[in-house]
Amino acid sequence: MSEQAGLKVMVVDDHPMWRDAVARDLAEAGFDVVATAGDGLQAVRRAQAAAPDVLVLDLNLPELPGVRVCKELVGANPALRVLVLSASGEHADVLEAVKSGATGYLLKSASTEELLDAVRRTAVGDPVFTPGLAGLVLGEYRRLATEPAPAAPDEPGAPQLTDRETEVLRLVAKGLSYKQIAERLVISHRTVQNHVQNTLGKLQLHNRVELVRYAIERGLDDA
Repeated sequence: MSEQAGLKVMVVDDHPMWRDAVARDLAEAGFDVVATAGDGLQAVRRAQAAAPDVLVLDLNLPELPGVRVCKELVGANPALRVLVLSASGEHADVLEAVKSGATGYLLKSASTEELLDAVRRTAVGDPVFTPGLAGLVLGEYRRLATEPAPAAPDEPGAPQLTDRETEVLRLVAKGLSYKQIAERLVISHRTVQNHVQNTLGKLQLHNRVELVRYAIERGLDDA
């Protein structure tokens, strides 16, 4: 129970029975469900007031689409983690959600246990995807890496990464979760998180999507 104690979660879905069931399952598992919402505009207002750590978000919402909700809230608060919980497994929906700032994407066919685990992992920044979607997302990272980058953080005078930060970045680019990186390098999960946050700060990047793109552009995923 200690993993989720005090972890604030908000559930957004336009179907009341589904929304209430998910909120109940999370509360019973020990999460602090701070708010729920049934449409996009309501979601933005309530999330800004309730300040959840994790937003469990449906994409198909009235008033404001889920991807817009995600983009707006993550843009205002990059520390917010968003787990999309959707009935759609369409590739375009998955990629749009990731590009809007979602940390993970889970289909509604997932079990309660899978949902609870996904929320826990999303909270610490691990990318969580329904099996079969992770490869799709990594492929999109690679595609993005062929496009011009919005910034050039490795210009002369830019902060240099330590050997350990570079090592962690290389494994992030290969698609490993923070837990897998911790096991590979025999360090704690928290240490991996710290290295990633330090790297984001040094390179003036905002999220994991930009970080992976940066790494792939420099060929670190093949190293």
